[in-house]
Amino acid sequence: MRRIGIYYAFWTREWDVDFFPFIEKVKSLGFDQLEINGGTFAEMSAAERKRLVDEAKRCGIVLSYGIGLTANHDVSSLDESVRQSGVRFMQQMIEAVGEAGGGMIGGTVHSAWPSALPEGATDKRPYLEQSKKSMRELAKIAEDNEVILNVEVINRFEQYLLNTCEEALAYVEDIQSPACRILLDTFHMNIEEDSIGGAIKMAGEHLSALHLGETNRKPPGLGRMPWKEIREALDSIHFDGPLVMEPFITKGGQVGRDIAVWRDLIPNPDYDRLARDAAAFVRKTLCE
Repeated sequence: MRRIGIYYAFWTREWDVDFFPFIEKVKSLGFDQLEINGGTFAEMSAAERKRLVDEAKRCGIVLSYGIGLTANHDVSSLDESVRQSGVRFMQQMIEAVGEAGGGMIGGTVHSAWPSALPEGATDKRPYLEQSKKSMRELAKIAEDNEVILNVEVINRFEQYLLNTCEEALAYVEDIQSPACRILLDTFHMNIEEDSIGGAIKMAGEHLSALHLGETNRKPPGLGRMPWKEIREALDSIHFDGPLVMEPFITKGGQVGRDIAVWRDLIPNPDYDRLARDAAAFVRKTLCE
């Protein structure tokens, strides 16, 4: 049964917030999973993390963790001190999630976000090799902590290292670790892939999780994303991982700036109703 999740930042304008209230909220709205900021989770005290995990267990909610590594923690950096700093930060996060029982950390676990190929550079292969060097170290730590590192395929306007499923597939097949898998996102695929269904099929057994959103990042069911094609592709590879929606509809704060939301996509939104309707849509369209 495919779990349905949502990213906490649908409701927030900042990344660092108290995640605790969102656990019971998403349960009441029909979700099975809540994705939170892995960086914030790593820097919480052990007692704070335990309180959060205990609440998730009480509500029957699975926690997953997202991260966009900042430039000073770029595990693909050619500056070895920066790369090592990123590895240490990721190790802290992996071990924190491991102490919480394990789970998935997804996003730019392989590089920084948002980022572009450095000025003057025309070849991303040196950065890719640095990323793989880091991932080989991190994958071993992840395996020991029952953590899966989901390498997210992100569009060219936000990241440069892995823009297509084909690039991500070559990456994870080179790493060759059960702890390094692929995270696809319908929003990013809509920009980069010739075929959304084809990209899902290409990922195949390496696909660990799928992020959901409409072409403009509205909640699923409010746009023109080819959901029937997506369902058929998921069924064809016998996908049983989580489906986590990442809608962003409101300008303002660091979230709006980083995601480049410069206008309110839905005027005066009722966030809870939108989330509940989207959960029901995804369950009917991609799960039942």
